[in-house]
Amino acid sequence: MSGPGETAAPSGQSRPPLGAPLLAAGAAPDVQPVLAAAAVLLGSFLVGFDTRLFSIGLPDLRGAFGLSFDQGAWLSTVATAPQIFIAPAVPWLAATFGVSRVLFWPSLAYAGLSLIIPQAQGFEMLLALHALRGLLLGVFIPATIMIIFRRLPIGWWVPAIAIYCFRLAFSQSVGVALLGFYDQYLGWQWVYWQDVFLAPLIGLLIRLGTPRPRIDIGLLERADWGGMALLGTSWALIYVALDQGNRLDWLQSGLILTLLLAGIVLFAGFFLNELLVAHPWASHTVIAGRNILLAFLAILCFDLAGISNSYLVPSFLTVVGGFRPEQVGVPIMLGTAVPLMLLMPLAVLAIWRLDARVSLIIGFAAFALAARMGTGINHEWSPWTFLPLLLIQSVGQAFTFLAAVVYILANSDPKNSTSVAAYVQVLRLGGAETALSLMVTLLRQREQLHSYLLGLHVSSTDVSAALQGFAAPFAGAGGSAQLAAERGLSSLAALVAREANVLAYIDGFQVSYWAALAGLVVIAFMGAPPKGPLTPR
Repeated sequence: MSGPGETAAPSGQSRPPLGAPLLAAGAAPDVQPVLAAAAVLLGSFLVGFDTRLFSIGLPDLRGAFGLSFDQGAWLSTVATAPQIFIAPAVPWLAATFGVSRVLFWPSLAYAGLSLIIPQAQGFEMLLALHALRGLLLGVFIPATIMIIFRRLPIGWWVPAIAIYCFRLAFSQSVGVALLGFYDQYLGWQWVYWQDVFLAPLIGLLIRLGTPRPRIDIGLLERADWGGMALLGTSWALIYVALDQGNRLDWLQSGLILTLLLAGIVLFAGFFLNELLVAHPWASHTVIAGRNILLAFLAILCFDLAGISNSYLVPSFLTVVGGFRPEQVGVPIMLGTAVPLMLLMPLAVLAIWRLDARVSLIIGFAAFALAARMGTGINHEWSPWTFLPLLLIQSVGQAFTFLAAVVYILANSDPKNSTSVAAYVQVLRLGGAETALSLMVTLLRQREQLHSYLLGLHVSSTDVSAALQGFAAPFAGAGGSAQLAAERGLSSLAALVAREANVLAYIDGFQVSYWAALAGLVVIAFMGAPPKGPLTPR
């Protein structure tokens, strides 16, 4: 049935194939593509900024809400897991009910939740509100991707996908500066309140820029509910295990072991379900081609190589340098966000004129060079010292992910773009979280190892002399000898911890370097995509 303001398709007129752009199928251009593109832009940036602001602002939010470290960790997990749960099903929901229905009302609900969360009382209430907010947030990116596939002419796909890729790196860098601005001038509440204005604007653009077609009863009747539930639940469980694994010591925790096993079993059940059902929602055959599988592997390499920009640099400056977000935000923004504004148009031109594999080579080579530079860090590095490294990383951010997504689409059937979008979104979220969890665990373990090794190479005579040197300023200040010795010991321990952390971050950059080289190896096995609208002109 048609809702208010909807127009039913003429009798006997079939809908275009699932995932095919309506304009390319011969439908009249009754919408403004510019408004749809603006919705893509705002939706992508809203997700990027919200995710980034919450992650780096979590310590301040714990203090504002009066949460312990463990409560803050669970709050972060609960705020993200629903995004992964709902994201795979959103392309199907958009194809069945229409993008306008899927995005308009959730955008208003999201604005309302963002308004009331800062006034919430009690940990349980915070968990519930953040879980619901994460569920709504998980709608935006997959739905905006569907706008690209179903509302825009195929000639617009590459620039529109570039916006999606651009927001990823841009929000990671600008988010640090934006959080510093909020903390310093407006207050931590604006981490949420910014969406009170942005989310309704997205809903308005969606309403104006996309039509409200009839609900596709055929798709609704043959819905693969089991497949959507299995894929979303399995990845959500795996995400919770990965996010909490480092804190709970991985397989030493019964909870983590149970979550991982349950997630893996459900994920296997998803593939079995897609083999058995009459109308699979996301059949594995759409990604079974060699080129597509290699491109997915390249995205995993990108997740691990790109973490040097999204995590290692700001984390090093916070942990080792002791800088606040407002102190590191401007250098990171100038080193990454500003260059991206110039590099993304070049990346689009490269996709149009050159093979996507050339762009992938440029991106991974830039990541490798930047990570190699990162292996030369020391405790004296300031935010501005990282500027050359950040500039090179911005080249990798601009060229790599965009080229990988376009390469996947160029090797896919446009009618299967809904299924492909589901897999890309799951891989992007799951791969990024896996890379982050592995890197956090690596840094913790390597810091412990380096702290132990540094201690092995210090003799008792050296320790005694160092303790006397550290204790002397405190003894001269009129304190007791015992207090001076304790403070001297604390100073020495802090020095050892600082250098152990520096060595751990060097190891982290080394891992990113090898991930970039692995990406180059993967590209060597990629074949040329078939000729089509997404191949070089």
